[in-house]
Amino acid sequence: MKIGVMNNPAKPVYDQIAAIGRAGFDFVDLTIEPPQAAEIDTAMVQSLLERFELSLTGHTDPCLPWAYPVASVRQACLDELERCARIFSALGSTIMNIHPCYFCPPAMRSELINLNIEALGPVVELGSEYGLEVVFENYKAPFDRVATFSRLLTEIPGLGLHLDFGHANFGRDDATAFCRQLGEKIRHVHFSDNRSTADHHMPLGVGSIDWKKAVAALKRTGYDTTITLEVFCGDDKMLFKYLELSRNLLQELWRG
Repeated sequence: MKIGVMNNPAKPVYDQIAAIGRAGFDFVDLTIEPPQAAEIDTAMVQSLLERFELSLTGHTDPCLPWAYPVASVRQACLDELERCARIFSALGSTIMNIHPCYFCPPAMRSELINLNIEALGPVVELGSEYGLEVVFENYKAPFDRVATFSRLLTEIPGLGLHLDFGHANFGRDDATAFCRQLGEKIRHVHFSDNRSTADHHMPLGVGSIDWKKAVAALKRTGYDTTITLEVFCGDDKMLFKYLELSRNLLQELWRG
């Protein structure tokens, strides 16, 4: 099991990678998005990864309207995703995440799942061309339930599941249900806590998630690879204290 941290796109990306390395984490969950992480100097990131012996996973901009039913919009998003894929692949990642797309005309709200399925095929093919497995992240309805993901994973060969435990805590189906029914499809995991009302990104143990139950459910699937601590805090000194507390809790529960 590897424990990593995602950079905050509102702060300088290279400073954060160095801080993650100095704190002894295993990998960086690199998100490529504005305002300060839209442009990535691959050589500089590679140098930092080597210096701190870090690996990397790929995280794309959650606001891209990649499934919007206008061909030119989809193509522009696909071009951006290819740029991201090129960077992730060059930096040694084997996965690239993508978030559900909720952008669509009001008259097509009932077609949201179909629109995502339709647009996902080219994204998965694109990822494969760069040696990346595309993993789809659970979030708000209708992408907060096992039934939706069962359909996605069945209809789109090569797609993996990115299970965010924080998101599942305020969704229809909790993370235990996802682990029980789709555990073999999990390829990447995000851990953060919340109070089951919003995506608060709090340290583990602060919110309402039963982490002993959550970790046990994940372990039962046989999963043993990357877990990102997606904890946010405006104060960098406090952030790494929160991350350390979260890592200690995770390691204790994993051993237990």
